[in-house]
Amino acid sequence: MPHLKGPQQNHLLAALPAEVRERLYPHMEFVELPLGKVLYESGDTLRYIYFPTNSIVSLLYVMESGASAEISVVGKEGLIGVALFMGGDSTTSRAIVQSAGQAYRLLAQRVKDEFHRHGALLHTFLRYTQALITQMAQTAVCNRHHSIDQQLCRWLLLSLDRLESNELKMTQELIANMLGVRREGVTDAAGRLQRLGVIEYHRGHIQVLNRAKLESLSCECYAVVRKESDRLLPWTKSPANA
Repeated sequence: MPHLKGPQQNHLLAALPAEVRERLYPHMEFVELPLGKVLYESGDTLRYIYFPTNSIVSLLYVMESGASAEISVVGKEGLIGVALFMGGDSTTSRAIVQSAGQAYRLLAQRVKDEFHRHGALLHTFLRYTQALITQMAQTAVCNRHHSIDQQLCRWLLLSLDRLESNELKMTQELIANMLGVRREGVTDAAGRLQRLGVIEYHRGHIQVLNRAKLESLSCECYAVVRKESDRLLPWTKSPANA
């Protein structure tokens, strides 16, 4: 059954003016997003835009060999399917559910119609797209220049920002696929964080015990993305980040 809080649990939808919400909300479809569900593959024509509420979706770039690496994560602060209103209708990335939960989705044409009104939705969605581009660019730099330990810290922090709790359900194999590294590297990095008392890892469950320490161990990439998101999307700030 639909989440009691409705579409406004998604920060982008909640930030829209009442008249825009009144036009869109009746057409929102509530959907379950189980772990590992693929919302679209590279090259697919996008039929819907998804607005996560308590789920996280990873955008991955997949090579011909099958190897993949995450280029961004999207949760309650954003949407899946920016290509729809940026004029492309398809994208080179794969969208896969990283943390199970729910979302609302809207048919592509309804989003385009509202976007072409050149009103509040256009400005809100473009600001979000700029924040997303920042995350993608910083992820590329991080994956090239920083250690697996730092990348794991950044990834955990970005995921935590999109969840209501301090626990993630994620296997080391999936994390390795997201980061584009060997599983052994993730195992070693997670082990070091656990010995430092930062996380507790057990059978696909990662609990963050010391967020402040996690932030101190991360590279500057997390702070850059967080600062730009707070600047462009001030309505997504939590009290801790205000």
